[in-house]
Amino acid sequence: MKVPQHIAIIMDGNGRWAEKMGFSRTAGHKAGMESIKATLNACRELGVKVLTVYAFSTENWRRSKIEIRFLMNYLKDFLIEYESELNKKDVRLNTIGQFSRLPALVKKELSRVMEKTRSNQGLIFNLALSYGGRAEIIEAVRKLIEDLRAEKIRLSQINEDVFSQYLYTDGLPDPDLLIRTGGEMRISNFLLWQISYSELYVTPTFWPDFRRVDLIKAVTEYSRRKRRFGGVKNAG
Repeated sequence: MKVPQHIAIIMDGNGRWAEKMGFSRTAGHKAGMESIKATLNACRELGVKVLTVYAFSTENWRRSKIEIRFLMNYLKDFLIEYESELNKKDVRLNTIGQFSRLPALVKKELSRVMEKTRSNQGLIFNLALSYGGRAEIIEAVRKLIEDLRAEKIRLSQINEDVFSQYLYTDGLPDPDLLIRTGGEMRISNFLLWQISYSELYVTPTFWPDFRRVDLIKAVTEYSRRKRRFGGVKNAG
């Protein structure tokens, strides 16, 4: 089976799962953390190199303060609880997004765990936090303009590869496979530049119910597809 090097996941359906089960939305987010653990383990078993999950978008700041506070506190607790497991399984934690907007305690734990796992050589676990694809591109353009003005780079040098170096994902391969749970048919401002040629897989399964078998189904479907990157099959 052909395994993607980089899998990105839009973890959707926590709220709808909770409503279906008669629980609060926060219970849905808590249940979703178990799916993260299961997916991390499955990716390691398959030999995936990078797993990027859409944990909190720039638009999510519009949610109620109670829900945001719960999400941030639970993220902090998850990092504390799961740090030893990340090291045990040789997983390196990374984060992309507007880091400065996160609460101080969350930034502290993220920085600490990223430093503790920095030397791990296995799977890269990439948390997209306070992330938005449009915001990322705008920030990259601003940095690029600053370097042009400082004459660190010439206009003639700018191409797709150079521009990619100004994105949050600099140094990481683009996602081969983008999975969205919860059945919605949209990409929700996620990795807009990076998923230009990603294979898309949408499942109706809500994120709290997503497990190893669901990831295997997605990867199996991915392995059947012919990726042409804009070319023509058997050209030449």
